[in-house]
Amino acid sequence: MGGERSTTARLQGDLPVRSAADVAADVEDDATLLVSGFGSVGYPKAVPLALADSGRDLALTVVSGGSVGEEIDVALVEADAIARRFPYQARPPARAAVNDGRIAFHDRDVSTLGDEVQFGGLTGEGERVAVVEALAVGADWLIPSTSIGQTPAFVESADRLVVEVNETVPTELAAFHDVYRPGTPPNRDPIPLTDPGGRIGGERVTFDPEKLDAVVETDRRDQPYSFRDPTDDDRTIAANLREFVEREVERSPLFEESLRIQFGVGSLGNALMGALGDTDLGDRDLIYFGEVIQDGLLDLLDEGELTAASATSLALSTEGQDRLFENAERYAEDVVLRPADLSNSGALIDRFGVVAVNSALELDLFGHVNSTHVDGTRAMNGVGGSGDFNRHSPLAVVALPSTAAGGDISRIVPMVPHVDHTEHDVDVVVTEQGVADLRGNAPRETARALVEECAHPDYRDDLTDYLNRGRSRGGHIPHDIETALDWHADRD
Repeated sequence: MGGERSTTARLQGDLPVRSAADVAADVEDDATLLVSGFGSVGYPKAVPLALADSGRDLALTVVSGGSVGEEIDVALVEADAIARRFPYQARPPARAAVNDGRIAFHDRDVSTLGDEVQFGGLTGEGERVAVVEALAVGADWLIPSTSIGQTPAFVESADRLVVEVNETVPTELAAFHDVYRPGTPPNRDPIPLTDPGGRIGGERVTFDPEKLDAVVETDRRDQPYSFRDPTDDDRTIAANLREFVEREVERSPLFEESLRIQFGVGSLGNALMGALGDTDLGDRDLIYFGEVIQDGLLDLLDEGELTAASATSLALSTEGQDRLFENAERYAEDVVLRPADLSNSGALIDRFGVVAVNSALELDLFGHVNSTHVDGTRAMNGVGGSGDFNRHSPLAVVALPSTAAGGDISRIVPMVPHVDHTEHDVDVVVTEQGVADLRGNAPRETARALVEECAHPDYRDDLTDYLNRGRSRGGHIPHDIETALDWHADRD
């Protein structure tokens, strides 16, 4: 998919313009909704609200590329309209419904989601209706709005297509988009992107005009991302990461010319992005290749510290949205948005040698990471793209505070009760206490490094006692199995 630059007209050609209520009435009770959206922006708003207000007994399967807004994960949930949800949710009502079993939830890596939908792995029995937001649409094309995510794959996979054209999104954002669709295996060619800031596609997602069922005009703005103010721990983690990066770029030939880096979405990730501006990289270029553009990246662009930024979503605060919308032409020189099967492509992460920096709920003494389930049982949001980046990066960093709940809970634990990332996909751990470089370590060495460098002092003696009990039993990984999960059981 791809195409030439469009004019600024939002609706071009003879289009089936309909109301959201009319479209909602045609959606089958058990349909699969393939909705656009990533980083809580670029998602459809009018049709989901109309479905929530319909009063019907719905059992929808909702699939999104990433997090979406309240119109989907609050309104539809509270209307008891969602039976199944894939692969990410980030709103309290959706989280509660997942944890009490009212919604069947399945978590997946971002990079492979489009393929799984396209090839039949993640849809229900009903028809597949793509409901996507755009800033402009024609008879056989659309231009995504503030995120691309899985929109191209969803459009290609759907039986019917509904396009919400949002007039609050500047048409100038079309200049950010680089839409490219990989072919179908086994005839899928290598992705021809050789520069993290380069372009290989166009601004348009194209489709069979027979598929276009409705165009809905909307004027509801994205709910902006809300970043909390950095804590003292955030600032110290950022300083520790900065010092590690400065040492690493001088040591490793991987960074002879540039540093390519990714950060997970969220307040800590945003704070870590901001710290890069103070990092001494010599004459090396700083390049971002990840999932989301957050406010911290706009700061780096404004300061001239960032050479290029490639992502799939503009996950910005209100101030960040306003800043980007008002200066879209300038930012488009350095920012490119791609489909998620490119932004999260393992092949591209490996090709560009992207340093992955992601947070987590907790990790254990032997390097296994839990990113998604509190005490191993209660789902938070989803694994997102952290698996894509941790697994394929030449240097995967986990950054997190050493404690939670005001210091009452250690985030370094004997054994995590749920594993999202194994010891094989984690290279370095950074907390406000320090940095543990785990590369080449035997399990016992990993445990000692995490206790001495990353655990909070209040918990080091207990963690050491656990290790000593494990060592007395022997084994390559010295667990004391009888008490391994006591730290989690004691929280109940």
